[in-house]
Amino acid sequence: MEFLLNLPVPISFLIVSAITTFVALAGLHFVRKKYSTEVLRENHEVAAIIFNAFGLFYGVMVAFVVFVTWSGYDEATKNLQMEANEADDLFHITRAFPEPAGTTIRKGLMDYVRSVDNDELKRMSQGEISLHSNRAMTRLITVFYQMDEKSIPNRELYAESLTRLNNLAQHRRLRIFAGNDTVPPVIWLVILVGGVITVSYTYLFGMKNTKAQYMMTATLTITITLILFLIYVLDHPFTGTSKVSVEPLKEVMEIMQTE
Repeated sequence: MEFLLNLPVPISFLIVSAITTFVALAGLHFVRKKYSTEVLRENHEVAAIIFNAFGLFYGVMVAFVVFVTWSGYDEATKNLQMEANEADDLFHITRAFPEPAGTTIRKGLMDYVRSVDNDELKRMSQGEISLHSNRAMTRLITVFYQMDEKSIPNRELYAESLTRLNNLAQHRRLRIFAGNDTVPPVIWLVILVGGVITVSYTYLFGMKNTKAQYMMTATLTITITLILFLIYVLDHPFTGTSKVSVEPLKEVMEIMQTE
């Protein structure tokens, strides 16, 4: 289903909703053909009570999953912004470093931001990234650790730069962790099966106006489908057209190139 993430959001929603709605209405058509309205009406009292109780539990569970995935998406956005911010701060701090160390570090920072924007984020969307796969970060850390701190007059500034470097590496790790799926397969199984059961319960009600029943079943199916697809999109914060914005990295790169 990941190909749907690369399509415009309205088209993805339309495709998924059309498929699930067609299946749901086909099931309703089969039940209405096999059972008469009078037979289905016998289930109204019991089915309504169970449907209300199940709908409440299912709604609470889906709302919780949406909250968790949205929190993860928001956290991924903040980690990327903080990563760009730390790179920018570190770039300006190193202007106080003696040459050629300062120039080497600034070039390393530019290479790092460029590698994240042009390479690392793309590989993250394909699940091909690891904590030790960024050579630009490795080179940057090596340059820092090989510096002679005695050559830097301002020791406090050097200590602050090391703190910023550690923060940069930390936010990178958090970004990579956030790129992993946050919804376990067992949760997907529960909410998918719950969605099927919820829609199937509408088959047990016998309405004289069959068009109205088809309309209500379709509406419920579309609503559940859109919510589940929303969870799927939020569970992949660095994939597709709805991925986390990379504008903070691009803005930092522009600042580095103009200074």
